[in-house]
Amino acid sequence: MDRKSASQLALRFVLIIGVVNLFADFTYEGARSVNGAFLGSLGASAIVVGFVGGFGELIGYSLRAITGFFASKTHKYWAFAFIGYAINMLAVPALALAGNWPTAAALMIAERTGRAIRKPSVETMLSFSGKEIGSGWVFGLNEFFDQFGATVGPLVVASVLFLKGSYRSGYAVLLISALLCLGMIVVARLLFPKPQELDKQEAVGLEAKGFSRAYWLYVLAGGLVAAGFADFSLIAFHFEKTASVPVPWIPILYAVAMATAGISALFFGRLLDKIGFKSLVVAFLMGAFFAPFVFLGNFLPALIGMMLWGIGMGAQDSLLKAVLANMVSKEKRSEAFGLFDTGFGIAWFLGSAAMGIIYAKSIPALIIFSVGLQVAALPVFVLAARREKAAS
Repeated sequence: MDRKSASQLALRFVLIIGVVNLFADFTYEGARSVNGAFLGSLGASAIVVGFVGGFGELIGYSLRAITGFFASKTHKYWAFAFIGYAINMLAVPALALAGNWPTAAALMIAERTGRAIRKPSVETMLSFSGKEIGSGWVFGLNEFFDQFGATVGPLVVASVLFLKGSYRSGYAVLLISALLCLGMIVVARLLFPKPQELDKQEAVGLEAKGFSRAYWLYVLAGGLVAAGFADFSLIAFHFEKTASVPVPWIPILYAVAMATAGISALFFGRLLDKIGFKSLVVAFLMGAFFAPFVFLGNFLPALIGMMLWGIGMGAQDSLLKAVLANMVSKEKRSEAFGLFDTGFGIAWFLGSAAMGIIYAKSIPALIIFSVGLQVAALPVFVLAARREKAAS
């Protein structure tokens, strides 16, 4: 197969997985746009909302170390993908049946669990296309599809609310996109049974036997970002509590954030392949300052804040993994992704729980906490890049 044909095949694989993830994000991001408000309507407090959001991310990330390890050992990437997508998707419409906040919280955590099962394998399969078309472009393009779905899903839920429907009606509508996602993953498996064959070259950087100091610095930097990045459940709770954003507009602002994430991921992903690590620092610096706009302003500042939040989210889901794919050997990639995500998830949980507590006491203190941790991550990212460059 010549280079052009290999590149076209790799691009087709990225596109079909992109469609799978479009429907996936349509489903669970549509739900997440109102999860915090839904919990609040069922009687949950700010501390409960912050805890559920953080614990869901803790489970959703920490399990990836296990699933990533076994995916690396067995190479059964599609098996993990099928199981994970099934749980991830079906937990969302089940929220329409939740009668109290503990049941709703359990389903929200189940949704994150399914994502944890499939995420390292799916990211690893995507990374196999990086040698042909560029890792930044692979993950940026996938993130664009993700966020396209994540934009439309909340808008559909918002439409349900504007038409005087309930949160439960919104969750029920998402069954359609959930089933489309599951159907597309079957198609992807039939067309690309062995995606690892797309990667004919060996990655440079980390050796197959272990992980470098640069990798662990990278994990630390990612953890600082995660700890300072407020979960949207808390943001939605704030919008509803303070009435700074009308309830039907909450999922619309979330959709704006998701659209911003998709466009910025596409831009910064392409930029990563051209100028390297500097693009990551710029993206995270911009995203770090969402908190004062979101938590102190009325509608217009909240809109600006959500766009900045979207830039940070897009960088997390695309640039971080693109850099890792270039650092990690082919054999260890799923395990490296999983370990990184575990550290990220633990930090997210601790940060979200802390912000839920701080929110109840002082919003300015929450803003200082959020911005400070994210800005502190930037020099650690730079140090990790220097270590990696010196080792290569």
